[in-house]
Amino acid sequence: MSSSEARTKVAVKAGDPLSLAGIHTQLRQSPEITLLHGDDEYQAEVVVVIVDAVQEDELRILRHIQRTSTARTILVTTDIDEQKLVSAAECGVAGVVRRSESTPEHLVHVIGTVAHGEGHLPADLLGRLLEEVGRLQGQVLGPRGLHFTGLAPREVDVLRLVAEGYDTADIATKLAYSERTIKSVLHSVMTRLQLRNRSHAVAFAMRQGLI
Repeated sequence: MSSSEARTKVAVKAGDPLSLAGIHTQLRQSPEITLLHGDDEYQAEVVVVIVDAVQEDELRILRHIQRTSTARTILVTTDIDEQKLVSAAECGVAGVVRRSESTPEHLVHVIGTVAHGEGHLPADLLGRLLEEVGRLQGQVLGPRGLHFTGLAPREVDVLRLVAEGYDTADIATKLAYSERTIKSVLHSVMTRLQLRNRSHAVAFAMRQGLI
């Protein structure tokens, strides 16, 4: 593989031309990065989004990237807290870098990390995010019978039995529900989580460590 083939294709988006020019200058000299412009941006593997703070306008930009591109997103921001971090993660952000820490070397490192399917957060934000996830599970989702994965206990029970090879009638008997209820549970899970079929639903549950 040549060095050009190994480069990560990166697009940069910023609300002001000064920030855009600054990041372009930082990344242009890196042999690991190919910067994309204009009509070529749809080919990006990673999109770097530069903002001052994460408000609704910024979240709209992130949602648009998530809906219209297969690229992974890195957020370079001046200010972010754990609640805004959760919102950004829901919009598909895979990496967060504070502006004060966005040296060329660090940014290139994070781009490489994200391009290879991993995530990146500043250490202090990671700890606060975990605390926020725990709070949401304990105070918001738990009392409603939900998990952070979006699956209720009954849905997990049904998927476990599907994974063990039981058909709808057998699952209904084992869980003391009607077959109609089991079909409804499976349909709800697959629709809500955009899963293609029962096998896909089982694979999702396995990746989440539920079965």
